[in-house]
Amino acid sequence: MNTQLPSVSASIPALETAILINDLVTSALLYSQFLIVRRSALLVLASGYLFTALIVIPHELIFPGAFTPTGLLDAGLQSSAWLYTFWHAGFPLAVIGYVLLRDADGERNVFKGSPVAAIALSVATVVVIVGGLTWLATEGDWLLPRIFLDRVHADPSRIWQTGAFDLALTATALALLWFRRRSVLDLWLMVVCCTWLVELTMTAMFLHTRYSVGWYASRIYALTATVFVLIVLLSQTTALYARLLRSNTALQRERNNKLVNLEAMAASISHEVNQPLAAISANSGAALRFLKHTPPNLEEVQLALKAIASDSHRTSQVFQNIRSLFGRSAQGQELIDLNQIALEVLRTSRGNLEEHGIAVRTELTSEPPLVMGHRGQLQEVVLNLVQNAIEAMDGIKDGGKLLRIRTQSDGRDAITVSVEDTGSGITPEKLDGIFDAFVTTKPQGMGLGLAICRMIIEQHNGKLSASSDTKRRGALFQFTLPIKSAAASAS
Repeated sequence: MNTQLPSVSASIPALETAILINDLVTSALLYSQFLIVRRSALLVLASGYLFTALIVIPHELIFPGAFTPTGLLDAGLQSSAWLYTFWHAGFPLAVIGYVLLRDADGERNVFKGSPVAAIALSVATVVVIVGGLTWLATEGDWLLPRIFLDRVHADPSRIWQTGAFDLALTATALALLWFRRRSVLDLWLMVVCCTWLVELTMTAMFLHTRYSVGWYASRIYALTATVFVLIVLLSQTTALYARLLRSNTALQRERNNKLVNLEAMAASISHEVNQPLAAISANSGAALRFLKHTPPNLEEVQLALKAIASDSHRTSQVFQNIRSLFGRSAQGQELIDLNQIALEVLRTSRGNLEEHGIAVRTELTSEPPLVMGHRGQLQEVVLNLVQNAIEAMDGIKDGGKLLRIRTQSDGRDAITVSVEDTGSGITPEKLDGIFDAFVTTKPQGMGLGLAICRMIIEQHNGKLSASSDTKRRGALFQFTLPIKSAAASAS
């Protein structure tokens, strides 16, 4: 340990400049964390690292042989040794204050005032303390006990006495961290304290001369200790910004999803309201035409007016249906006859079917197919499918427009409702995503009707599917729902 090596005067400025930079960066990171969380414990720890950074400056200036044979600032023989002692006492004191303040109750640990003013006061206090200790070690050199006998050799008993004081402080800081550790920062502060203990033990017990093997090793230990916490703080800061980026990305995605949901809600309301309004318009036109007949066809006028009243009522039900659909509400659930739903939809669409010259064929089960569900929503599904079929056959010019509605029992467990048309059909590439929102095969379609239909059927524990045969015209949409038997419904 005490084997003498060549005296490399530049080693002290090089090593201690690296320590200065590391401790300044560490202090800045801790001050920035204090700005965010305003924990007094972090302010004390940041001040401790600022102290270790600033006191390095006078220590390397007054170190014998670093810049001048006796050191700058009118340094005496003992000046650098006592600054080293002050340096290695300041950091463990800051760690002890950090642990005690961190474990205090919330009111004492959270800083209430301006964090910028607190940092400014902290920096000023540290500068004053470092300046005072520098003055004491230089101008008051004669007041301090003698540690070094000459520029190279020290008094072993004095080295042990001053080293024991720093060792006791560092061991106390390590013990407090050990029994009260809470974070990754605490763990790495423990590593720093262990490194300081090794350095101080080597200095106090084995190193009695400068420029020996152990002396150079202790300086490398000092540099290593400063790097540990800087690395962990940089990694924590990087992780913090990564979490912040992920949080901002998640918030942006959630915001976009909400906007899409609002757009979908508005578009679905528009889509659902347009259908009964279109039916009202068509029936109004039919009523006017029947009134112009000579004599007026009052029976047809009466049927058209009834259809208008029914469509007006259906318009008011649209909002309730959509609210229950998007709210996932179980209200309005009742036993429903799907045959009756199909016939009601055909009666509602009668004027539209006649206007487009579409023939209708129904194939309904003899036994009422009862399902548990929301009447308005299931009626909207069938109506959407029928309306889509009418629009699909609108461009057919050679006749043969046929709409087929079929209900078919699947044993005693499910009922299938089919709506088939003889329109232009659906191409295979569009068939795969036909039920996706905002996907449409119509020039002016919104692409929401079938998406809403699928949502309704899935909420009723059913399945909606589509197929189209390229060898013949038309498309087939069908949905399957679980049924209730007559006996079960009666009970």
